[in-house]
This record gives sequence, structure tokens and C-alpha cells, in this order.
Amino acid sequence: MKRYLIFAALVPLLGGFLLLFATTYMSGYWTHTDLSEVAKLFVVFAKTLQYSYLFGILPALMMGAVDDILSHVKRVAPVVRMLIVGAIAFIAAEFLYGSRGPDSGAIQFILYGLVGFVPAALSSWLAHEAIDKPATA
Repeated sequence: MKRYLIFAALVPLLGGFLLLFATTYMSGYWTHTDLSEVAKLFVVFAKTLQYSYLFGILPALMMGAVDDILSHVKRVAPVVRMLIVGAIAFIAAEFLYGSRGPDSGAIQFILYGLVGFVPAALSSWLAHEAIDKPATA
């Protein structure tokens, strides 16, 4: 149960921020940057956070289920599990967000793929740290 809570709490938060960052980068927002522009980014992130959770909770739980299934396979080491979950999330995010906007290419492929990879791999690592380690007396 902890694994699903970690994925549900963390993946939409990080994924929403990375998606906002990737979208603003692809639109050319960061060409002339100052401190007020960064503040605007965080204001938009705070205003859209509810939608990140609304649309991101189901994919987060699906990645949590994949991580849960892989955690029961004894031959799969935790690092390999994190990479498998991250790779699946990378592919899913790329298919979901990769066709956004007029641009296409390697940068867009990598940026939108990282929107899925980073939160899923980080959540898998945190779940490993919180659940898989035996408690010491």
C-alpha cells in the first residue's frame, strides 16, 4: 500500500512540473529569462497542480502496479526494476505527449520522455527505500 501512495503522491507532482518545463522550453519561453519569468512558471505550476493530479493519478498508479509486480520477482534487482519502470514510463509519456506542438526531433522526444521517466524511477527508488529494506531492531 505504501508503494501506491508514494507513486500517487509523487508522480503527478514531478510529472506535472516536468511537463510544464518541457512545454515552456519547446515553446521558446526560456530564450529571454529573468527572475520574474521563473516566478511566473511557479505560479502557473501552482495553478495547474490540481489538473496534474486529476489526469496523472491513474498513470501513476499503473506505474506503481508495474513496480509492485516487478518487486515480487526475486531475480530483478532494485536498480533494474527502477530502470524497467522508468523505461515503461518514458515510452508511455512519449506516446502521450510527444506529438504536442509543431516541433519534432530528438530534443522533443527526450524531454517528453523524461516527463515519465524521472518521476517513475524516483518513486520506484523511494518505494524500494521505504518498503524493501528490513527494519533494524
